[in-house]
Amino acid sequence: MFSMSTGVHADQPFHFGFKKSKNGQPASIDQEGFKAILEKNGAIFTGDPNKKELFLTFDNGYENGYTAKVLDTLKEKKVPALFFVTGHYIEDQPELLKRMVNEGHIIGNHSWSHPDMTRISDEKVRTELEKVKSEVTAVTGQQEMRYLRPPRGIFSDRTLAVSHQAGYTNVFWSVAYKDWDVKDQKGWKYAFDKVTAQLHPGAIILLHSVSKDNAEALGKIIDEARKQGYEFKSLDELTKKP
Repeated sequence: MFSMSTGVHADQPFHFGFKKSKNGQPASIDQEGFKAILEKNGAIFTGDPNKKELFLTFDNGYENGYTAKVLDTLKEKKVPALFFVTGHYIEDQPELLKRMVNEGHIIGNHSWSHPDMTRISDEKVRTELEKVKSEVTAVTGQQEMRYLRPPRGIFSDRTLAVSHQAGYTNVFWSVAYKDWDVKDQKGWKYAFDKVTAQLHPGAIILLHSVSKDNAEALGKIIDEARKQGYEFKSLDELTKKP
């Protein structure tokens, strides 16, 4: 039986943060105070710093009308992505979920109700994750669910351990910008500049699908990254051992 030691250290909450890449240098979490906890629990925030590979991920908490355009672009450019979904999204957008899976993308777990997981019990963490997995299977037929993005980027040693024990790789990110505020969209060029300035080998890119800017910039971001010699890969190619 799996058990976690109790105590302040196991439950100390962290908010994921990182030092952004500049000029293609690796993004860093060396100063954040949680690197050892991520490593111990098999969590990732970036890929191989020696390979010009990029991993595209989206957080889908609710639908704002742009995910179909995102999927159109990914299909046109032949780029795989990983979509982290909540319970609300599953109930609200079954057709988009089916399209994600049918077009070769992976659906990941963003929890059922988007709680701060450091404030709920081990059992509740497992329930949150299992409900997403089973409902996605019911809607799409996707059998496996191997990736988790903790809601709000909040985690502790305990929550990483419980979810890892349940079969999940916690996936953080090494490229991001403030894109989730739908009242503060600044145009496609802003999104393009923010993302392309942070590109680095092995980057896991976090975008929010509620952003109009992201939807309009995505094709141009992909083209620019490829021009710089990057390839877009599925996260499965990073985590599955040959």
